[in-house]
Amino acid sequence: MNATTKSDTTDDSTTARAQDAEAEEAAAGSRTDADADMNADEAEAEAEAEDVEPEADIHGGDRPGIGAGAAAVVAAALGFVALSGSWMGKVLSERETLTGQLKLPQGASTSQQIHEVYGDSWHTTALINGGFALLALIVGLVVLAVPYFGAPGRTQAVWVRAVAWGAVAIAVIGLLISLGMYFDLFASLPSAPAAASTATQ
Repeated sequence: MNATTKSDTTDDSTTARAQDAEAEEAAAGSRTDADADMNADEAEAEAEAEDVEPEADIHGGDRPGIGAGAAAVVAAALGFVALSGSWMGKVLSERETLTGQLKLPQGASTSQQIHEVYGDSWHTTALINGGFALLALIVGLVVLAVPYFGAPGRTQAVWVRAVAWGAVAIAVIGLLISLGMYFDLFASLPSAPAAASTATQ
């Protein structure tokens, strides 16, 4: 009887130890699964943060980015105006034509008429376009120089720098064309035939 009781007690203790071991293994497995899930969640959160940061940078999430982008667009617009002409240049050119007509003496030669009526008007247009080109060049260069004089580590969005470089290029082209027009490098003023000039005199 005692032997049977001892055997049963031994079997019960062995079963209890086995159950405890199984419980500990299950708890360890659950902790491992929880740690793995936590690490996966942290990795996913970091990946989402990395995806969001460039998006905010592209769209100019901070005020300096918005200002630089607006200035770059303005510089590009000024460069386009320098190439295509402006309402101001047209008005001042027409005013210069009228002024030249009023200043002409009664017996002015044909060459003098061409210079006063047309030459000054063309030069005024070139001067206005050159002013827009110079302004576009200055604004574009300022936009490109801002990161070097701003807060350390601050960078501009790629599209801002691309637009600013495009504005600088257009401004340089417009400035060269305006200088060529002002100094008659591309086409000089037409000259009157000698016979016509003699007849006018």
